[in-house]
Amino acid sequence: MQIKTRILLAEDEPSLGQIVKESLETRGYEVILCTDGKEAEEKYHETEPQLLVLDVMMPKKDGFNLARDIRVQDSDIPIIFLTAKSQTRDVVEGFTLGGNDYLKKPFSMEELIVRIENLLNSNRGNDQSESQIGAYLFNPAKQSLTFLEEEPVALTYRESQLLFHLNKNRNEVLDRSFILKKLWQDDDFFSARSMDVFISRLRKKLKQDETVQIVNVRGFGYKLIC
Repeated sequence: MQIKTRILLAEDEPSLGQIVKESLETRGYEVILCTDGKEAEEKYHETEPQLLVLDVMMPKKDGFNLARDIRVQDSDIPIIFLTAKSQTRDVVEGFTLGGNDYLKKPFSMEELIVRIENLLNSNRGNDQSESQIGAYLFNPAKQSLTFLEEEPVALTYRESQLLFHLNKNRNEVLDRSFILKKLWQDDDFFSARSMDVFISRLRKKLKQDETVQIVNVRGFGYKLIC
């Protein structure tokens, strides 16, 4: 089973949104289509996509404000803005709010696909190659974990990034505050509780190999032992 890259598409023009969704799906992407900013924000938290394509002018919450709020929680996810706005100040605002790319309407699907692939490849190039964790093969770029010859198990973006940093510091303590600020952008009590939930999820997904453990080093952080 191939793990598909999940894209969140927010576009309030139904016909355009459907055309973009179907075009991306023919290229092997999984696409979550939303028609307003509030729905897109909810789906972002529910589905943990790997890339966002956001229309700027949307009801309930526009793309710029949505991107600004998401950037508070996630500094790494690639964001592409789609907009009919063409003035320089609008483009500058989009990049200032955390956008990685900006595509003006009307646009060609081929151009959008090229821009998506460039951003994804750029993210994957961040020293996130496949690695062996005990009897598992971990692929951060594809967000997958494969035990021996079994089918790969899909990881969410945050699960994958958390495991990536644990593996990068294998057999050493991963500082709790560092990873909270890196992935949650805050090391407060609620973020810490959320991270504990993700650690529990990873332990369940790694339980088939008893030589692999994620241990809690009280007062310091976590350690991946294998």
